[in-house]
Amino acid sequence: MSQSDKTRATVDIYGRSYTIIGEEQAHHVRMVASLVDQKMREIHDKNKSLDTTKLAVLTAVNTMNDYLKLKDDYAELRNSIKQKEEQNKND
Repeated sequence: MSQSDKTRATVDIYGRSYTIIGEEQAHHVRMVASLVDQKMREIHDKNKSLDTTKLAVLTAVNTMNDYLKLKDDYAELRNSIKQKEEQNKND
């Protein structure tokens, strides 16, 4: 994909403007940025003494933790479906 094929979206995260260039649609990038902003504000509300860098790192850690949990849940769900499909074939 060439640079001209990429999408450019300007978003606001925690009071700062960022231009993000990538392959995703602009509305998707804005939604992701909105979720990051929401998570940063949520963490800040619980600990107002955090500077922006620490807040960003904690947001990344929380987000990755959520991602890994969802990934595990997805794998369990797929295994469960696979087992049920195999049971149905044997019945």
